[in-house]
Amino acid sequence: MSPVSLRKILNKKELPSLLQGLVYQLNIAIDVELVDGTKLISIGKQTAENRYPIEVSGEIIGWVVGGEQATLLATLLSFLAKQEAEKKILAKELLERYQEIDLFEDISTQLTTSLDTRQIAQLVLQELSQLIESSAGMILLLSPDATAFEIIAEFGVFFNDSQPEPGKGIIGNIVQSNRAELINDVQADPRLEGQKNVSAMICVPLRAKERVLGAIAIGTSKADSYKAEHLKLVSIFASQSAIAIDKAVLYEQSTQAAVQAKAQTQKLQQALHELQLAQTQLIQSEKMSSLGQLIAGVAHEINNPVNFICGNLRYVAEYAQDLLHLLEKYQKFLPVAPPELESELDNIDLEFIMQDLPKLLDSMKLGTSRIVEIVQSLKNFSRHDEAEMKAVNIHDGIDGTLMILHHRLKADVHRPAIEIVKDYAKLPLIECYPGQLNQVFMNILANAIDALEEGMGNEEISPPTAQITIRTKVLDHHSVVIRIADNGPGMKEEIIHRIYDPFFTTKDVGKGTGLGMAISYQIVVDKHGGILKCRSQPGEGTEFWIQIPVNCAMVDATEEQNSTFTSPITTESSPTPDADGFIASTTPMLKPTDLLIRHTQLIQRLSQHSPEVEAASPDQIYQMFQHHPISLKLYATLLSWFCCSNPNQIRH
Repeated sequence: MSPVSLRKILNKKELPSLLQGLVYQLNIAIDVELVDGTKLISIGKQTAENRYPIEVSGEIIGWVVGGEQATLLATLLSFLAKQEAEKKILAKELLERYQEIDLFEDISTQLTTSLDTRQIAQLVLQELSQLIESSAGMILLLSPDATAFEIIAEFGVFFNDSQPEPGKGIIGNIVQSNRAELINDVQADPRLEGQKNVSAMICVPLRAKERVLGAIAIGTSKADSYKAEHLKLVSIFASQSAIAIDKAVLYEQSTQAAVQAKAQTQKLQQALHELQLAQTQLIQSEKMSSLGQLIAGVAHEINNPVNFICGNLRYVAEYAQDLLHLLEKYQKFLPVAPPELESELDNIDLEFIMQDLPKLLDSMKLGTSRIVEIVQSLKNFSRHDEAEMKAVNIHDGIDGTLMILHHRLKADVHRPAIEIVKDYAKLPLIECYPGQLNQVFMNILANAIDALEEGMGNEEISPPTAQITIRTKVLDHHSVVIRIADNGPGMKEEIIHRIYDPFFTTKDVGKGTGLGMAISYQIVVDKHGGILKCRSQPGEGTEFWIQIPVNCAMVDATEEQNSTFTSPITTESSPTPDADGFIASTTPMLKPTDLLIRHTQLIQRLSQHSPEVEAASPDQIYQMFQHHPISLKLYATLLSWFCCSNPNQIRH
């Protein structure tokens, strides 16, 4: 079919009048007919039968019938038809170019919005398969060392078994040469290695920033299927793909670098955290070691004389009984005593002594038994000779701690006694570090007593009866739970989240170091693999939940084995209360800013006792600290932590 319509050309507005003027000037008659003989124009009376063709690109689209001079009109119409055909070809090319630009703009938009190399490659192959006849296609990426290809997207079957390698085969050589190629007879190519499932193929290297990233290849089973425009089209796709893939690869590399940096930061934070906890533990261990040695020494020194007294009281009682019996015999045989002896008997009140001496000896036995219990409690609490795990009765440790704190539980002139309510369940022996657990009980019970004493000093929050309740139970046959609750003033939730931070305390200067709960966290959670959590509300008291595995040694072995496959501890967020209202303890973390806050709080608490601290010199501040030795030790530890964390930050 002709690309140009003669009828449309003759229907143009000015052409019929132009033809008519030429015919009159040439004084001829003409007919213009289509190929099938249909007349389109007839001017003048036709006498000649000469036919002159109207041609476009070698194709006849009509005839001019007339004399010899009619050939001029045939030439003119052929020229006009040729112009019309060229216009149509140009319009078609412009339309195709516009569609091509629109297509690449759309594809480029899709490519630039993706940061996944495989997604980009799959999208490119999908678009190419729709534009170019192809039965197989693939996009390959070079490895960083340029020794292997990775297929990131493909369709169809390009190769039977083998995979292209850099520098080998058609694709490997094309990538090495860094030059796009069109091959219409693959089987005849000398670079062919192995069997291919395509007869014609186009392969274009992916280049970005003077660097070859890989290649894009498409093929078909029909030979001689591709032309230069196909190669151009694939090259355009390759350039766009290379830019997008390069961007995606850079993004992946930056993401990996960010992940590695984050992991390194976490490792550094973990190392700093472990260093801080180690320092805290050293401080507390030093204190507890000295205390343990002192208690063990005192218990040992008391134990010797007490054993001597206890051992001899029995003989004293027997001797006294014999002497009293002898006196009774004397009274029986000498009912009337001499006057001098009668006066002496009245002075010493012999009858009262005979009645009271057995009672006095019984009370001495009770007293020495009480001393023996206290000494045993001191030894149980210190556990100075038990550094390793040992199966113990948890109740003994709790009772021993209560025995040591007994003087703080008794009533005095300022407050009534604090009642202890025990609800003990039958517990198995626990494989644990008993001395350290006793330290936890001491910290929590001492804090409970402090809270109750604070409440007794405040009439608005003072409980009717100061009480500490201790409950124990077995949980799931694998662990035991010790719950210690008081009915004191309680705490706000934001305070609960901070009680495990080293050096955080709500007590006045000189009354607390802020290390007790941090150490308790280490002992329960880190040392024994247990759970430490707390619930409290202002005005409703406080309760601690201490959960310890029955066999801590087995838990330690399991955690050590699992630690090989787990990542470092990540930064923990504030936990939320569970169904029972308990808030789990979190890893205590102390940053340089926290140390500055603790420093400020310590100075503020000191200024409450010594208002002139703000204007005092360092020597005067040191003298003030001398009156509060615990605070002095705490302040010295804070300064050492500053130096260990980041000395550069102190100078700024």
